[in-house]
Amino acid sequence: MKRYYFVLLLASALLVSCGSVKDVAYFQNSDFIDPTRSEMLYDARIMPKDVLTITVNTVNPEAAAPFNLIVRPTLQNTQSTIGSSGGSLQTYLVDNNGCIEFPVLGTLKVGGLTKSLCEKMIHDKIMPYLNVNENPVVTVRMSNYKISVLGEVNHPGMFVVGNEKINILEALAQAGDLTIYGVRNKVKLIRENEKGTKEIHTLNLNDADIISSPYYYLQQNDIVYVEPNKVKARNSSVGQTTNLWFSGTSILISLATLLYTILK
Repeated sequence: MKRYYFVLLLASALLVSCGSVKDVAYFQNSDFIDPTRSEMLYDARIMPKDVLTITVNTVNPEAAAPFNLIVRPTLQNTQSTIGSSGGSLQTYLVDNNGCIEFPVLGTLKVGGLTKSLCEKMIHDKIMPYLNVNENPVVTVRMSNYKISVLGEVNHPGMFVVGNEKINILEALAQAGDLTIYGVRNKVKLIRENEKGTKEIHTLNLNDADIISSPYYYLQQNDIVYVEPNKVKARNSSVGQTTNLWFSGTSILISLATLLYTILK
């Protein structure tokens, strides 16, 4: 009778293991996904509190000078990028209304625009101030594009995104991927929109259709939170010593069961 009990215990353990593998795997239904639904190129939109670096280049450098404010090193401005003249280019903080104060042009509404739309708008507005033969090149960069990953990941933290484009999987990869205790079908995305409203969205990494989700690509200042599964939650209330004791006991029981089966 004891032998049947041990066999039943082993079978139960195997079933539990199979279930956990199913919960861990990403993109489980990838064979049934229509790839055309994810045909889109993401372009970040400018949000309030973004810090922008805007440069204007022309054939005649003097023509672009009024639109490129230079901050001298003596001012010790920490929010700047190094310029070619020994100083640094002034950065622009987008206010709560989505506006910046740009030299010569005055107040510009840039909130909600993509970088390319912002570049085109500034290009068109400065054209009347330039020679007809000039075709200025306007470049807009976000200096503070960052995301945060918390919870059941191997390396939680805040990460700066240099190319201003990152998806949920790349963000988790930056954080060292989920631990074995992370719940993969209930990853939380906390986002603040341009009106200041906080939104929480749930992402299922087990579902391959996530690549078609409007939240697949992250915006600047997004927060990703991976909650722990029930096993981790239960273990958190048990001391480390107790955990070691249970682990050692489990190993001894497993060895005893194996020896009993072999020697019987």
